[in-house]
Amino acid sequence: MDASLFQILWFWLIALLIGGYFVLDGFDLGAGALYPFIAKNEKEKAIVRRSIGPVWDGNEVWLLTAGGALFAAFPLAYATTFSGFYLAIMLVLFSLIVRAVSLEFRSRDKKWKKIWDILFFIGSALPALLLGVAAGNVLQGVPLAANGDVIVSIPVIDLLTPFPLVCGVLGLVLFLAQGAAWVALKAPKNSPLYKRAVKLRMPLQAVALLVFVAATVVALFLLALPMEGGLVAIIGYALAVLFALGLIVAIMMRKSDVMSFLAQSASLLFLVFLWGASQFPNLVPATQGTAIDIVNAASPEMTLIIMTVITAVGVPIVLFYHFILYRSFRGRITDADLTY
Repeated sequence: MDASLFQILWFWLIALLIGGYFVLDGFDLGAGALYPFIAKNEKEKAIVRRSIGPVWDGNEVWLLTAGGALFAAFPLAYATTFSGFYLAIMLVLFSLIVRAVSLEFRSRDKKWKKIWDILFFIGSALPALLLGVAAGNVLQGVPLAANGDVIVSIPVIDLLTPFPLVCGVLGLVLFLAQGAAWVALKAPKNSPLYKRAVKLRMPLQAVALLVFVAATVVALFLLALPMEGGLVAIIGYALAVLFALGLIVAIMMRKSDVMSFLAQSASLLFLVFLWGASQFPNLVPATQGTAIDIVNAASPEMTLIIMTVITAVGVPIVLFYHFILYRSFRGRITDADLTY
């Protein structure tokens, strides 16, 4: 492989964008998936919704940006993944739309509030599961035709093999743990809602660690998934250790809600980079046909250079926006916050 610096750079920048999405939208998807089980009355439900209400739409920008960056930097990989996983992608999209609608409409439609609560739960849990399944399929590899199309005889069913399903469970459990950590961070201290969140947080983190071990065993010994040798392999193994350490630290930080949330967030970021390292330099590994990698899928070098300049200007602005947003809504939810 004779990849240029900018091709390698954009592979990892896209991984960073996906990691940002998993960290930020992970907690609001997780909170939504826990919503029917953790919030027992109207006030507690309002606290959960209020904790994510000001930030959820900004969090989703990271996913849109990752998709746009993939389209601009590696158009062939974009075409293959978005067509090959079309039904799954549409399910994620519709779920996110349903979640947004339920958040906006629940307070304005009292007669349908139970329906909106159910839709809020489904719109949060389904993407958390499907994103992991999609990541598992990409890592496992898919059969590709000569033109780069994914070969499937039965859409979706062919993609629901054991390893992607384990990855889907891992993604769901990690998002649930992220959501529990977020609710523990935002709920009034020592309230029943806070105590439930703390009680759920540690078991979910422990389960995530066990599922990760199971996924690793399947990947290394049953599927014998290849990894680029040398430095990339060393980085991959280091990221696996860092992911596990992040969850262990999150479990140990039982008395510090902030540290537990930050450690949980770091573990998610390490996992996404591990996913990237495990398939580098491939963007879509192939079990049949030619894999799509950062060389044969890349846009012209000048396009990547222009994108890099735009990113150098745009990313600090986005980060500053998130800093202002989270600073404005920092702290635990109070009764006054529920009045508007």
